[in-house]
Amino acid sequence: MVFIAGETLQVHFLGTAGALPTPQRNPPCFLIRRGSDTLLFDCGEGAQQQMMRARTGFTIDAVFITHWHADHFLGTFGLVQTLSFMGREEPLIIYGPEWVDEFVRAVYHLSKHHLRFSIVARELHHGDVVPFDGYHVRAFRSIHGMASLGYILSEDDRPGRFNRERAIELGVPPGPLFGRLQRGETVRIITDGEEHIVHPEDVLGAPRPGRRIVYTGDTRPGCEGWKEWAEHADLLLHDATFDDDALERAREAYHSTAGEAGSVAEELRVKTLALIHISSRYTATANHIENAKEQFNGEVIAPDDLTLLELPYRG
Repeated sequence: MVFIAGETLQVHFLGTAGALPTPQRNPPCFLIRRGSDTLLFDCGEGAQQQMMRARTGFTIDAVFITHWHADHFLGTFGLVQTLSFMGREEPLIIYGPEWVDEFVRAVYHLSKHHLRFSIVARELHHGDVVPFDGYHVRAFRSIHGMASLGYILSEDDRPGRFNRERAIELGVPPGPLFGRLQRGETVRIITDGEEHIVHPEDVLGAPRPGRRIVYTGDTRPGCEGWKEWAEHADLLLHDATFDDDALERAREAYHSTAGEAGSVAEELRVKTLALIHISSRYTATANHIENAKEQFNGEVIAPDDLTLLELPYRG
């Protein structure tokens, strides 16, 4: 059976700040809604209020933490309390690098009131894949001076375009059998008293790639060891803590400049680059965007908190 993708793919930028929040930016938190699934990537302080402001609801299917700096996980403690208060019963899986087990134990330890649901820790390493229905999330090693990961959400390939004329030529009558072929099913038809079998590949073009989102978390630039998983992504969320004037500071702190983020986007040949994790030293991002565009020919954005992007299919 071939999976037919028709689901929405939305990215809610709930927190785009660096280590320190500002009046305009919250600590890192990105909510991706793919069809009926909702995944949270990092959960900085204030995530719940941002979810309310964005009206995303609190139906979280899984949480992916990039690393154990507090700006990336402090919101989890309050979130699980709210989920329990709202009556959640199904387990919540928290994925993360080394020490995720200790983190989940700390959440339990600080939850003096009994949680209505269990929290499950899942430690991930470079290359590990978490499968979902119609897509997967793959972890990759980032460069942040500690155990840290980035994540790539990749949809399964979609079936090729349906050739209606070819199907009719083969004797398939318009109607339900068209749908079965598009779903990857073989159909049997009777033509002139003889039975014939029509296979999906007889009437479908080459498979079309699904959509792809890359989130680096905090990192120095470089895609060695994961480039092939991320090439041609629809959206790259890349650390751009500093503009290019602060290159030495970026190196010292294991972060990236906007220009370095642009270089990675160019190497990966992505469609859109989103500059995130903006340091509190900046009140505007015009220099960040300019620095990135000097290195990258695609679209560059520096989203404000509560920005919503919906990613279309690529044809």
